[in-house]
Amino acid sequence: MYTAGIDIGSVSTEMVILENAEPCRRFIIQTGISSRTAAERLFSLLDEDGGVKQRDITHTVTTGYGRNAAGVGDRSVTELSCHARGAWAVNHAVRTVIDIGGQDSKVISVSPDGRSLDFIMNDKCAAGTGRFLEIIAKTLELEVAELGPLALQADRGVKISSMCAVFAESEVVSLRAEGHPREKIIRGIADSIASRISGMVHRVGLEPPVMLTGGVAKNSGVVLALREVLGVDILVPPDPEFIGALGAAHIAAEEALKS
Repeated sequence: MYTAGIDIGSVSTEMVILENAEPCRRFIIQTGISSRTAAERLFSLLDEDGGVKQRDITHTVTTGYGRNAAGVGDRSVTELSCHARGAWAVNHAVRTVIDIGGQDSKVISVSPDGRSLDFIMNDKCAAGTGRFLEIIAKTLELEVAELGPLALQADRGVKISSMCAVFAESEVVSLRAEGHPREKIIRGIADSIASRISGMVHRVGLEPPVMLTGGVAKNSGVVLALREVLGVDILVPPDPEFIGALGAAHIAAEEALKS
């Protein structure tokens, strides 16, 4: 039995295919301007990849920013449910999920059976998201992938007053003009993100183990800052950007078995 989960975000779209509830294929592309086109492109990639074809898929669940506009799938499910289920699939012990994506961030309390119990989401501001880090990297003439390793080189960061993407960009320019090293500025950015996320975590309720998902989970500086501010270990799955799609695929598998 093959099932599919498609997570259509504002920046990227991921697909995970399960064979008898075990991951067997995965794809990631840029979403572009059309959720429907992104979903169709993923199925085209699946057909071109060999082996599993779209016609072999028993059940498909869509999630994410563009789930209702995808025009494919048997059902759409909220990001909260899918991220909780995906994190739980990776590690059944997980009780708190922090997801930092391209344009939003969320904290989810997870039940022992992988359901979303409570949550808080920031989808009104790009502060602390992947887009925010892209702006900072561009301002410092760096690649996004360089931010994490550079943050680890600083013993402490420069205090960043603003988490607004626009104002933070200006602040970073000013800090560089004052002679502050890039490493300390980047560490300060990571600390600011962690502080913002910490407030969200404590509003939901901190219960370890904690897993960080989404593309920003690949930033080792943010992971370190979160560990320090929360005082607990932060689990990072091997492919954090696929957790939403993985959860959607598992929900699809459960629904296929019931039908």
